[in-house]
Amino acid sequence: MEACWAEAGAETLEAELETESVTPAIVPGSGYLRIVSNMDNTFSDTGTDPFDLAQRAARTLLQAAGLESIDIGLVLGSGWGGAANLLGESVVELPASEVPGFAPSGVPGHSGTLSVVRLDTGGDPRYGLVLGARTHYYEGRGVRAVAHGVRTAAAAGAKTMVLTNGCGGLNPDWSPGTPVLIRDHLNLTADSPIEGADFVDLTDLYSPRLRELARTIDPSLAEGVYAQLRGPHYETPAEVRMVKTLGGDLVGMSTALEAIAARHAGMEVFGISLVTNLAAGISPVALAHEDVVAAGKAAEGRLAELLSSIVKEAVNV
Repeated sequence: MEACWAEAGAETLEAELETESVTPAIVPGSGYLRIVSNMDNTFSDTGTDPFDLAQRAARTLLQAAGLESIDIGLVLGSGWGGAANLLGESVVELPASEVPGFAPSGVPGHSGTLSVVRLDTGGDPRYGLVLGARTHYYEGRGVRAVAHGVRTAAAAGAKTMVLTNGCGGLNPDWSPGTPVLIRDHLNLTADSPIEGADFVDLTDLYSPRLRELARTIDPSLAEGVYAQLRGPHYETPAEVRMVKTLGGDLVGMSTALEAIAARHAGMEVFGISLVTNLAAGISPVALAHEDVVAAGKAAEGRLAELLSSIVKEAVNV
């Protein structure tokens, strides 16, 4: 009976997926078998060196921009996209599908493009790589894909990595629309972008210098500990209480793995979150991604000015 059910189930699955080519694969870093779309199987190939792929992506971007290197990389999460327009003049913008190792974002609120921007610093030319094609861990492409944007920025010459996100807040005083500096993180994904016996110190992962610089621009900025969970489901109230017990102030589905990859690449890391909602059990209402996007849109103008000012100061120091 079980064999017959399995055979019938396989036939049904095959029929449902006949419009899209798929490949069963062990995704590096995932720990278990998943169906991976052939649209982009780059990272399911364990023979692919993720650093070589980052070099290829960096060359593609630099050649398109006519540059030898950039100075800073930025991942713009939910609510932070408007900063790209205030950073300076766009030199080149490419769809994710045209850059090796990247894929269009399937998450509302993310642009799905990569841009090189001439930063409006008032001094010597400085350039930033704006990554609007963030890969989230829950998309099932593996941790190498999650780290690819950060590694591409490093390969293109960036010495500083700015990581932003929209997240849930555990502090009831942080209403939706509040920016919070990331002081430290809890990586609750049970994964790491670092492979092999490479022991990287994370003691001061989120740069104290850049946090202090941010406070010279906005002294009211609070700071806290960000917890990354796997997603894509929102956390349960019990999980939120667990995070609070562990010392977390913010909870989301990105950033920590990217920050580890950035430190591994030798970059100085600056992290800042936008509280888009109170976390489950703290908020009196159910959570919805539409509300996250709406909160980000409402705060986008103020956040854009804040982040662009921080970035311009960071590259001038």
